Amino acid sequence: MSRVSTTVENHVAHVRLTRGDKMNALDPAMIDAIIAAGEALMDRTDVRCVVLSGEGRAFCAGLDVASFGALTQGDPADVLMPRTHGQSNRFQRVAMVWHELPMPVIAAVQGTCFGGGFQLALGADIRIAAPGTQLSIMEMKWGLVPDMGGMVLLPRLAPSDILRRLTYTAEVFSAEAALEWELVTELADDPLARAQELAAVIASRSPSAVRAAKRLFEVAETEAPEAVLLAESREQAALIGKPDQVESVMANMQNRAPTFG
Repeated sequence: MSRVSTTVENHVAHVRLTRGDKMNALDPAMIDAIIAAGEALMDRTDVRCVVLSGEGRAFCAGLDVASFGALTQGDPADVLMPRTHGQSNRFQRVAMVWHELPMPVIAAVQGTCFGGGFQLALGADIRIAAPGTQLSIMEMKWGLVPDMGGMVLLPRLAPSDILRRLTYTAEVFSAEAALEWELVTELADDPLARAQELAAVIASRSPSAVRAAKRLFEVAETEAPEAVLLAESREQAALIGKPDQVESVMANMQNRAPTFG
């Protein structure tokens, strides 16, 4: 049974979790399918933006409870400690592959977004949620900690005291609260339609400049000012006078839509 579908249209990759009957819960097959879908886009120069969504009544309900058994057989360190995907293990790669893609990723979130599903959404650059969506850093409910990239991604978004409270309590919170805490970007009655609309706008911009901006954000969020300023200059120098930048200028001057190679 397919777990994830990917289609590319007008330079936008539409990646959809397709285990809707199970609220897109993360069983081993789903974990592998999500990683494979992300990695398949890594070198796609024709893709300028990605929309990540889940079918049915949930974006992703988190780890499939039946999958806990795999971690209780033998030493969990044998499963969790090997760095099988660069800096990440297999579970961490579920979220981090989207964070590491060279093009922007927009997550359209509805219904339920718990635990590993929430960390998956955190891997996106932008999160658009339907009003009333329920979210949770749920790992503490099972006596665990966020371990799918959440501790890399969460501190970039919300204040530490909010994150500590949500982590320690495993409380369920609404999309409205998540917006207030900056854990989601905006609310929309139809988050998938809004994500697709925003992706189309991004796909109409200079693809080389958009990718440069995503690289710069990574530097800006992790490095000292000196390194950020140097990276700004390096990226800008690589853009000025190149075909995408020239086409952006000409399209604006001629009041037309740009055409990028």
